[in-house]
Amino acid sequence: MSERNEANTGTSWSEDILWALSAIDRAALLLDRDARPLQANAAARTLAARAFPGRVEPAPEDLLDLLPEGAWDQAHRDGRWRGSVVAADGTLAIEVAAHAGAYDGVERRFVTFDDVSTRAGREAELTQRHDELQRTYHRLASTQEQLLQAEKMASIGQLAAGVAHEINNPIGYVHSNLGTLREYCGALTALIEAYAAECAADDAAAPLRRLRERLDIDFILGDLPQLLDESREGIERVTKIVQDLKEFSHVGRDEQMRPADLHKGLDSTLNIVWNELKYKVQLEKHYGELPQVECHASELNQVFMNLLINAGQAIAERGTIVLATGVDEDRVWVSIADSGCGIPEEAMQRIFDPFFTTKPIGRGTGLGLAIAYRIVAKHHGRIEVQSRPGFGSTFRVVLPLKQPREQPGDAV
Repeated sequence: MSERNEANTGTSWSEDILWALSAIDRAALLLDRDARPLQANAAARTLAARAFPGRVEPAPEDLLDLLPEGAWDQAHRDGRWRGSVVAADGTLAIEVAAHAGAYDGVERRFVTFDDVSTRAGREAELTQRHDELQRTYHRLASTQEQLLQAEKMASIGQLAAGVAHEINNPIGYVHSNLGTLREYCGALTALIEAYAAECAADDAAAPLRRLRERLDIDFILGDLPQLLDESREGIERVTKIVQDLKEFSHVGRDEQMRPADLHKGLDSTLNIVWNELKYKVQLEKHYGELPQVECHASELNQVFMNLLINAGQAIAERGTIVLATGVDEDRVWVSIADSGCGIPEEAMQRIFDPFFTTKPIGRGTGLGLAIAYRIVAKHHGRIEVQSRPGFGSTFRVVLPLKQPREQPGDAV
């Protein structure tokens, strides 16, 4: 081909150009000013066969079909054009460099084709692995934060359990002393009434009667039993709160799931968080008849606490929280509904994502619902959510009555 083209053009090129063309390891074509091929190296023939497998005996100049329109115009204007193209069947990624200039004093064109399919594949694979590593990193970071939060909650729970145990001792003897004091007051009251009866019939006891009136003994005798009853009721309420705190903070991470009363867990959790709710929440309870549920009661109490606190925080000034429970065949459900601000539609898909929160900065970490979701999933249950912005939200926790038993050979 070179001799025929040389005769047609009446020109020759130097030996160094021919040697350079054959020495190039990538596909290369030397063209005349009208883009007609003058010389091609062996790599060009090989690449043409790969780029056009459907053609019969593809020639090296067929590679010119891959150049986009305007490539040679830019090469004439700027001296060269560089770009990437894809073979017709989409299997080859090729980088192209087109040059326009004078060779041996005659205007020529020179173009090279470099098969970068392998490199492109490696780059795509590296990009994919990088994305997978990024996702794994974010999952690990999320898991680490949740583990830290869980450890923090466990530490706080142990501390609270210890404090509750210490508080139980003084509460115990105060409660006992109030009972004894009430008996003593009853005896003293009886004695005072006997003295009063004797003084009423004795004219010499007039100073005692006046002292009784000045000290308002009649009022004290009527008010004292009521004061003792209220004090005893207060101590019993403190005892109940301490007991609920001990049950709530009980760490049973390595224990087996045991049957538990969800109503008792709800009430004890409500007793702990009530201080945050009582000033703006009207509470309604609609409890059904629930059987015992196989679970980790302390973990479910944490779920109820997170949902109750979220419900309270969703209510700006005054509102209602409705607690309801029921049974559907072999599953029980606990519903916590509020009349708060609701959840925006765009946030509904992400509310269980770690660190996602719609609350202002400083009011939430975005871990409460994520932890609740994981605990419920661990119990082979689910959390259903219904919400309308401006009309409140309802979170419904559905749990099996009994946990499925793992069979030998089951994957962990």
